[in-house]
Amino acid sequence: MRIEVLKSKIHRVTVTEADLNYIGSITLDPLLMEAANMIEGEKVQVLNCNNGERFETYIITGEKGSGVVCLNGPAARKVAVGDIVIVCSYASMEFEEAKTFKPWVIFPDTASNKLIK
Repeated sequence: MRIEVLKSKIHRVTVTEADLNYIGSITLDPLLMEAANMIEGEKVQVLNCNNGERFETYIITGEKGSGVVCLNGPAARKVAVGDIVIVCSYASMEFEEAKTFKPWVIFPDTASNKLIK
């Protein structure tokens, strides 16, 4: 039996931009992506702590070191600049493997979206 489990989580980052006229996706600083073991094109769930919205999109890579968290296209309607969001991705694996799997979870500074050392 295979189940879906949390693979990666960027816990509480601040939305820096919302671009309704872009094709779609979430633009993330690659430093956040690397730390959370996420890749461009990966499907993610975005959880908005300010308004309770939950939606899915995919990642595109932003400028390294910029702290960018930009919701693009229709997702831009689900956030406001300054909102705090959680970004999660999931993996499918065998039940026994899932019992010992440890997800990548990072806790950036919400003021700057930089990694806390």
